[in-house]
Amino acid sequence: MHENMMDAHQPANGSMKPSHPDNGDTTDNSGTKGRARNRWILLILALALLGGVIWYLYTAEYTVDVTEKTTPRPPQWVSIESARVNSETVQISAFAEVRPRWSAELEAAVSGRVTQVMDSALAGEPVSQGTILIEIEKTPYLAELAAAELAVKEAQLALWQARNASVIARKEFERAERDPPNDLALKLPQLEIAENAVTSAQARVAAAKQQLRDATVIAPFSGFVTERFVSPGQTANLGDPLLKLVDNDTFEITVELSRDDWLLLKKPLQGLTARIVDQTGETLAQAKIRRGGGFLDETTRQYKVFLEVDGTEEGDVLSGDFVRVVLPGVTVPAALNVPASALTQEGHIWHVDSRDRLRRFDAKVLFRSQDRVVIEAPSGSKSLRVAVTPLASFLPGQPVQVY
Repeated sequence: MHENMMDAHQPANGSMKPSHPDNGDTTDNSGTKGRARNRWILLILALALLGGVIWYLYTAEYTVDVTEKTTPRPPQWVSIESARVNSETVQISAFAEVRPRWSAELEAAVSGRVTQVMDSALAGEPVSQGTILIEIEKTPYLAELAAAELAVKEAQLALWQARNASVIARKEFERAERDPPNDLALKLPQLEIAENAVTSAQARVAAAKQQLRDATVIAPFSGFVTERFVSPGQTANLGDPLLKLVDNDTFEITVELSRDDWLLLKKPLQGLTARIVDQTGETLAQAKIRRGGGFLDETTRQYKVFLEVDGTEEGDVLSGDFVRVVLPGVTVPAALNVPASALTQEGHIWHVDSRDRLRRFDAKVLFRSQDRVVIEAPSGSKSLRVAVTPLASFLPGQPVQVY
């Protein structure tokens, strides 16, 4: 019976072993699945936390440092200058070049060898009118003059003979108490030819003397020698340049003006005085207005004003200098003298009204003087508080504080 009980228990144990052959493997799989589920849970929690952080930062970006204020922003401060409406005499200024009245390139009037070049003919030398500059060989012209003078003597002898012959012929007809049949009988054509021959010979002498004088080159006016083109021993042909001479006694200036500036000039211009100013604003000399207007420049369509400057007067005006010419203008009864910085690039002037609000108007510039500008005053104005340094943010009607 004991054996039967053992046998009865054996099948039961035996049947249990086959029914759970992978008991250890099942436990391992359950652990793996648990760890995977935990990782997914941690990943979801991390993503949720990241999303919360991002949302917080997104909402905080628009709320950080934002404070609600109930007090209004104070008005902008503006620097002003009080400008009163007064009468102003317009000064029209324009830039121009100083040119010598006379400028000549002296050329050889005769041909020949250059025998002498004076020290006064060197470049940069000041010369006076009539100064000898260059000598050209004179021998051929002395010979020409002698021949011309001899021809005059011969023509005068022929004239004397023709006159004598005409007188004799006239007396013969008088003695015979007959009238001459024609002028030829009185030898009048021969007399006329002899007289013309004398005149021609004398003109030839004058031409020979002129050629002889032209062999000596002299300064036709006072000035400076700026260039020299010949040297001693060089042969100069007729028309060859010898030297260049520019005037230093009188200078000329030509100013071009627009129609608006022309209308502001004081009339009549002729005889008025203008100031010559250098680039630093210092007055160099006074110029006399010789003439102005009358025609427009064909290229620029502007008016021209012609001035002259006496170079012998005390001053620093030099030929070739670029200067500013200040011309006298009319007197404007209502004008404003304001800082140049008050004029914007668009041509506006900003000012502050009695209620401390910004206003502006289009300015008509009359003239400029260093760091100041004179403009036409708005109609009905007696004084304005002008903004010295207007800003691009200015708006008409904007309230401001002034100082």
